[in-house]
Amino acid sequence: MQHPFTPLASVPVDLRHARVHEEGWQSWSPSGAYALGAAPHRPANANWATVCYRPGVTVPAGVFQGEGLLALDPGDGSPVRLWAAAEPTREVPSIRLAVRDGVAEVSADGPVKEWTGEDIPSVLGGWASGLGVEAPRPAPGVWCSWYEYFTEVTEDDIHENLRAMDTLDLPVDVVQIDDGYQQALGDWLTLSGRFRSRAGIADKIRSRGRRAGIWTAPFLVDPASDLAAGHPDWLVRDTAGGFAHAGRNWGHDLRVLDTTHPDAAAYLTEVFTTLRAEGYDYFKTDFLYAGALAGIRHADVDPLTAYRAGIRLIRDAIGPDSYLLGCGAPMLPSIGLFDAMRVSPDTAPHRRPEADDYSQPGQDPAEFTGAARQWQHDRLWTNDPDCLMARPAVETREQWAAHVESTGGLMASSDRLLSLDEWGVTTTRRLLTPPGVS
Repeated sequence: MQHPFTPLASVPVDLRHARVHEEGWQSWSPSGAYALGAAPHRPANANWATVCYRPGVTVPAGVFQGEGLLALDPGDGSPVRLWAAAEPTREVPSIRLAVRDGVAEVSADGPVKEWTGEDIPSVLGGWASGLGVEAPRPAPGVWCSWYEYFTEVTEDDIHENLRAMDTLDLPVDVVQIDDGYQQALGDWLTLSGRFRSRAGIADKIRSRGRRAGIWTAPFLVDPASDLAAGHPDWLVRDTAGGFAHAGRNWGHDLRVLDTTHPDAAAYLTEVFTTLRAEGYDYFKTDFLYAGALAGIRHADVDPLTAYRAGIRLIRDAIGPDSYLLGCGAPMLPSIGLFDAMRVSPDTAPHRRPEADDYSQPGQDPAEFTGAARQWQHDRLWTNDPDCLMARPAVETREQWAAHVESTGGLMASSDRLLSLDEWGVTTTRRLLTPPGVS
């Protein structure tokens, strides 16, 4: 439920040259700068509004809106102005801008502070630097199973690519198993029929001198899972007494794990301590928006407090030396919690997203938002621009590879490595090689 908006400023603008930067709510929410006459990217349907934008928040037509951050370049040579959440990890107000008769009217539904700068990237970067977040550690080079195998990945696929890394002499530090190894969302320690031993594959990865990584969506629960059937009291409720709705994906209306419930928190701790004990020390945590959804929890805390406590629980379980990557995460509430953060929607083997919704998978939306969030890199975390795909079947692979390389962020390959041609192998090797290493 949105609060009333309070006027903040009236700023004369040059209608031809002014630009407005909207900051989206989470990793996949479109973020970027627009001309005043442009139509900002908005959700194409109600499900994507929940899964990829800020749930429960709508934006009137003809209005720009940033979640916790909105910047305006008036276009007339006067300073760029930034309105930013006063306490970004505790409260993230929506900030609106509407233009009337050559004047930008700015308002917000919560406390904000104002900053000024020379241009939009520098004022955002200056704001981020002022938060005093500790500089992130160097990111490893990663191979990830997702963009070749998706949910059908098998243990044999991992073994094949392990051998190919050696054959092709690729500098892969981490081999990350993505979605598909688990029985269901929530049943993280029960294997699907495509894997024989989680600990066994981690041992094999490590025996080849590489680190083992694994994917989870820790706050999502499949209603068909054993967890949902056995522990309905571990799930967040809505005000009507039903289960809080995290959107529809994987063919199910998803539910939310209530990490403020002591038994649910103990279970999540068990999941991550088990994975760590099995040899995994790189963790991609995905669909994290669910942990910040509104609902009735065991503890009487606000959603952002519950979210941050849930991430800290995971960090405590995996230990300070493990690498933690966030994805699908509410951006400002995640400050100070992660080593790396996905800063864009998913990429894809194609350029255009479904229904032209810029929260959906596609190279165009991933480049649009990823470039617009470059100011976050090395200030809030290491930016993850999403995976390199260099196989011949990928549309405009050269352009996508150039974008990934330009970010200087987390470098991850996601091809069946034996499908790469000479260009693909050379490009993958170059991007995965750490700076300064020949």
